[in-house]
Amino acid sequence: MAAHKIIFVSQEIAPYLSGTENARLGRSLPQSIQSRKYEVRTFMPDYGDINERRNQLHEVIRLSGMNIAIGDNDHPLVVKVASMQPSRIQVYFIDNDDYFQKLDTDVDAFGTNREDNDERIIFFSRGTMETARKLRWEPEVMQVSGWVSSLIPLYVKRLFNDGPSFHKTKIVYTFLPGEKIGPIDPGFFDKLKAEGVKPSDIKKFNEMPLDHTLLDKMAIAYSDAVVFQTETPDEELVKYCEELGKPWKHFTGEGDHAEEYDELYKSLM
Repeated sequence: MAAHKIIFVSQEIAPYLSGTENARLGRSLPQSIQSRKYEVRTFMPDYGDINERRNQLHEVIRLSGMNIAIGDNDHPLVVKVASMQPSRIQVYFIDNDDYFQKLDTDVDAFGTNREDNDERIIFFSRGTMETARKLRWEPEVMQVSGWVSSLIPLYVKRLFNDGPSFHKTKIVYTFLPGEKIGPIDPGFFDKLKAEGVKPSDIKKFNEMPLDHTLLDKMAIAYSDAVVFQTETPDEELVKYCEELGKPWKHFTGEGDHAEEYDELYKSLM
């Protein structure tokens, strides 16, 4: 019997970014799931704080070179790869000098305060999906976490659902504790339409405030299951899950909860 395939899309992974519980989870959960006889690949942004030489990142020429148009500008996609030790899981880094270089104005490693965060999320989502498609994988599950990954469910279900790679893929979105991004650019929905998103697919979000809650609810709407790996689940988002009939879990305490995630993945396959 062939092994189940899972793609993890994470906001942060240790040791590339370290020192936080979220980064440790980004490392330990894929490793624990792989040990349960799954095939695993992971994706994250190539933030400017990542030491590429120490972590042995190198560019994958066959996956790089695509231009991603956002607004009036084209942004080159650069894809790099490293092996997570000791598991040797492949980690693919989505990079672009316009969006992921360290800026003097950044308040943290992720640039949560940037005014162009909507474009950074769009670029990361498109870059991740295009790269995963080129790898010719057909993941049964995509495990997604962090605000920078919040559009991945929409992209899987609406923009990349007509080919063999993702038409059967289930999405699990995990909410993690941490920083929330600031206000979103008012042109966000127009940029999504330019990406190919149908107005009908985002109409229900048009009247929501342009902040992180909008991204949270978009992620929930296009996911198959939701996990709150926080001290307490957000009551508003739990209510939204229940309104949409989305199954949700709340994982607390130490550890990566690999057994619980394994059961959740299998329930969706």
